Amino acid sequence: MSKEIKVMVAMSGGVDSSVAAALLAEQGYDVCGATLKLFSNEEIGLEEVSRPCCSLADVEDARRVAYRLGFEHYVFNFGPQFKNEVIDRFADSYLSGKTPNPCIDCNRYIKFNKLLERALLLNMDYIATGHYARVEFDEKSGRYLLKKGIDRAKDQSYVLYTMTQEQLGKTLFPLGNLLKSEVRTLAAKRGLVNAGKPDSQDICFVKDGDYASFLENVLKISSIPGFFTDRDGNILGTHKGIIHYTVGQRKGLGLSFDRPKYVIRKDAATNTIVIGDKDELFCGSMTVREVNLISMESLSGPVKAAVKTRYSHKESPATLYPHNNCIYVRFDSPQRAVTPGQAAVFYDGDIVIGGGIIM
Repeated sequence: MSKEIKVMVAMSGGVDSSVAAALLAEQGYDVCGATLKLFSNEEIGLEEVSRPCCSLADVEDARRVAYRLGFEHYVFNFGPQFKNEVIDRFADSYLSGKTPNPCIDCNRYIKFNKLLERALLLNMDYIATGHYARVEFDEKSGRYLLKKGIDRAKDQSYVLYTMTQEQLGKTLFPLGNLLKSEVRTLAAKRGLVNAGKPDSQDICFVKDGDYASFLENVLKISSIPGFFTDRDGNILGTHKGIIHYTVGQRKGLGLSFDRPKYVIRKDAATNTIVIGDKDELFCGSMTVREVNLISMESLSGPVKAAVKTRYSHKESPATLYPHNNCIYVRFDSPQRAVTPGQAAVFYDGDIVIGGGIIM
């Protein structure tokens, strides 16, 4: 590989992005590292010196890896953009009764938008990340394809469905053909400081995964009590605010029944949470908005696909139909806890057809 090809690697301080940078450097690319400063601990209500993700310690880990591997390392402050495009969207979604996935917004608006812009301004040819996914160019269609990572347990194609053709053509995923165990071995063999560092968990800016506490105590969003009802509108009790609940939730309702009850719908307009039996959680169809298609330019007719409605969920067979600038999805069999605000991603085998937001 010619040294003339320049790659900026997004380095979080974790083992994945560090190994991605090391592999590219060994393959002959002209590599530099970039760590994104997205917030300070004070801004997200933390007093701790460090965190599993996005802390000063992470910046230092990334810098030490870059120094060991012999390339430059930059720190870019995208804090204002992260606040506007990720944290504010996260809050607005919860307030509207939806359940968002801010990691997708971070990829969409920050990593593969702002970072790519900065890299191109610095005359880089590509950016690279430590995501477990693959990009291939399909000569037949003339399109870049996003494909699942080989390690099915770590595949991250779901959170990358918003990538455009331009972004896919300018992005490298060096770990796409590797298993996580192989990545840790490669890090240890190279003596990288973060070879044994634990993977980050939950959302980086929310302490201990307590979304409601973050919204109330950090963003100072009021949580207004309202009514629990059944599907017929009968009042069953009082809830402590819709931001405390998500579709499919059973625990923490504070109600007593002769059998388990679940959140089946949230209505922000009336500040009402509808609860019901387990079988009421299942639905046979959904509509998906803000669609981004990758493997095809448009959907002109019905297409069979495997559909994933949450990052941790398994795919389910379904048929996609074009519908008023959205996609209507009919599942082959009813699915549990399909949740407005989450992403639905469509697959054809390993290939990401596209995805959007569940209405």
